[in-house]
Formats: sequence, structure tokens, C-alpha cells
Amino acid sequence: MLGIDFGLKRTGLAITDAANIIASPLEYVESSELMGRLIALVEKEKINIIVLGLPMNLNNTPTDITANVYLLKEALEKQFPSVLIDLQDERFSSSIAFSAMIQGGAKKSKRQEKGITDKVSAAVILQSYLDRKG
Repeated sequence: MLGIDFGLKRTGLAITDAANIIASPLEYVESSELMGRLIALVEKEKINIIVLGLPMNLNNTPTDITANVYLLKEALEKQFPSVLIDLQDERFSSSIAFSAMIQGGAKKSKRQEKGITDKVSAAVILQSYLDRKG
């Protein structure tokens, strides 16, 4: 499984272990290069499920990027017809990722690298999906 934390500039990616139990940060890419990277990853890693973080406000209304995520979901479904594209609520994923980096001992300079937070957030989104599907 592959997890995606989509952003207009950068997108974080995470992947599960072979047993689909543990999600781990993989990398971050410029969003303009996302589809090309996903094409390579889906083939190389034999991905059968892509979990896309769905940004929503606390009051359950869409954020300014929610529409972009739905457009990405449609594009992924067209590009990968045999792959399940599922959505996972991503509220608090960035703050959980930031806290995890602090608890893991990441230095302040590492925590301030936006791309690092993006890929850890993708892992939080993917792990939440795994836990929910349990």
C-alpha cells in the first residue's frame, strides 16, 4: 500500500511493509512530478491500494485544497484502473507527524524541513487507514 499526503507544492509518500501492518515514510516529491513518480512506484512496488489523505476542517467542511485532492483521486483512478484509490481523513496528521519527530529525537533543523513533515504525515495517514481497516 502507498499513502499520499498531497500538497500544492510538495507531496509526501509512505509505504507499508509486505504484510501491510506498518506504514513508513518513503519520500517527498515536488507535486508537479507526482504522477511520474507514482507510475514508477506502483509498478516497482506492486501497489494495489493507494490511500490519499483527505483534508477537512474541524467542522467537517472542505479546506482550500480538498477539491484538488478529489481531482487527484480521479486522475489516479484513470491512471491506475486496477488499483483501489481510497480516502483517509488527514485531520491532525501534520501535528501528529511533528510530535512523532520530536519524540523520535529529530533535531529542530530536521523538523523544520517541510518535506520531512510531508512524508511523515503520509505515514500517519497510511497508518490511520491500516488501523481503521484493521
